[in-house]
Amino acid sequence: MLRLVLAILLPWLNFFTIGKPISGIVCLILQLSLIGWLPAAIWSVYSLSQYNTDKKIKNALGK
Repeated sequence: MLRLVLAILLPWLNFFTIGKPISGIVCLILQLSLIGWLPAAIWSVYSLSQYNTDKKIKNALGK
């Protein structure tokens, strides 16, 4: 839940918490423009969803 709020408010920081620093830098540049903030937030929420799905798959496979 906290990561979701973080993904919406500070999208670039979310990428650093899920281990994608290059995406975080690109997202920060995108977020610096007011128009780019919304796409950055959507991208961050989508990446968080993919990260959670990948974790669930790894747990299910026992890795």
